[in-house]
Amino acid sequence: MAADKVVETAIVGNYVEMETEGKPNDMKTRFSKFLWHGGSVYDAWFSCASNQVAQVLLTLPYSFSQLGMVSGICFQLFYGLLGSWTAYLISILYVEYRTRKEREKVDFRNHVIQWFEVLDGLLGKYWRNVGLAFNCTFLLFGSVIQLIACASNIYYINDNLDKRTWTYIFGACCATTVFIPSFHNYRIWSFLGLIMTTYTAWYLTIASLLHGQVEGVKHSGPTKMVLYFTGATNILYTFGGHAVTVEIMHAMWKPQKFKAIYLLATLYVLTLTLPSGAAVYWAFGDMLLNHSNAFALLPRSSSRDMAVILMLIHQFITFGFACTPLYFVWEKAIGMHECKSLCKRAAARLPVVIPIWFLAIIFPFFGPINSSVGSLLVSFTVYIIPALAHMFTFKSSAARENAVEQPSKYTGRWVGAYMINTFVVVWVLIVGFGFGGWASMTNFIHQIDTFGLFTKCYQCPPQTLPPPLPHLNATAAPPPLHHPQNHTRTP
Repeated sequence: MAADKVVETAIVGNYVEMETEGKPNDMKTRFSKFLWHGGSVYDAWFSCASNQVAQVLLTLPYSFSQLGMVSGICFQLFYGLLGSWTAYLISILYVEYRTRKEREKVDFRNHVIQWFEVLDGLLGKYWRNVGLAFNCTFLLFGSVIQLIACASNIYYINDNLDKRTWTYIFGACCATTVFIPSFHNYRIWSFLGLIMTTYTAWYLTIASLLHGQVEGVKHSGPTKMVLYFTGATNILYTFGGHAVTVEIMHAMWKPQKFKAIYLLATLYVLTLTLPSGAAVYWAFGDMLLNHSNAFALLPRSSSRDMAVILMLIHQFITFGFACTPLYFVWEKAIGMHECKSLCKRAAARLPVVIPIWFLAIIFPFFGPINSSVGSLLVSFTVYIIPALAHMFTFKSSAARENAVEQPSKYTGRWVGAYMINTFVVVWVLIVGFGFGGWASMTNFIHQIDTFGLFTKCYQCPPQTLPPPLPHLNATAAPPPLHHPQNHTRTP
């Protein structure tokens, strides 16, 4: 059979798997598939972990300074668990939707299923419209944040250009992600991205411990409610990276195996975020309140430069993760999604990058923008809407009985699932969206009032200019010559 022939295989539970039958027939094809075409459980794990812990790693010490050490650690553990639960719900809804459609003989070989389509198929067009609006807006600003982070980081290696100029440059670089067809093709990038982030996290930890505490260090957080809830929503944003869960699942050969992948990815991410955030906060304390990027306080060294470069590459990868679902939505809107030509699809995708580029120049507030996106968009996109969608999809006894995936006994079956979902909705609505939205927008408006929109170089140290040369003209007497013998050494 042909290597690319897709066939239906045995039914596992109630779910029909779609797998690729056949083997690559030459070494070049095998090597290309090894690097380029991923769909295993391991690929999904690398994608989830790599996407979750991007540039936010550099802002978590800033959140620690707002929250204090104890609250910073507790919120990471809490929101990590909460994010893993709602990612699990999204995976359940995806499997339910796809199974129903495949029973109707719908063919997904040339179509990437997305979250808004899952909502449409299970709950109707109103849910689809709400999900599409929140998901696209979140991914749009998620891409903006990656672009801002690129400019913020490169400045600590080369400050000859201001951050706005670096944003122009990296916007053009990130636009090349239009040539990456789908999440199948992020196999090598996800693997490398996680290695890069791991290096950066342990660099931050070790460098901070070796540096020691700065003289007179203070750890006064939390001091204000505004700062406290701003820091909490940044952590909410950190563990809300599962807006691309459906696309990652669709790229898997056996999507029903995704259920625990996000939890395992979160556990690994916590081994990076907790030590690095705590160590940098221990070393620099309240100084972080005015430095949202952890690189700003660590002395320049070859190790720091390496961490900056690796994070830049990783942010390019994460930009692609956030933007690829937007590319899919745009392709479907203009009728190019099933086009076979990669170049035509890439050209069609380019208009998506332009508003991202523009917004990154308007709002270059690295750190505060994370909290605003977390409270206003992440809270609904990956917490509230999935929990409500799960409850409404299985509200009837018939739907629960015929569900493709039954809730685990460890979570209390259906009663336990509904109780957890209700808690998620209430907590995130009040704490994440309510208090978090108030605090993050207050802080965001303060940044606008302080620095202004389109600011050229956000949180850059003031430039020290050399003293002006004396003005010489034809009538002025020349300055006296200084000879070494005229100077006497004072004791």
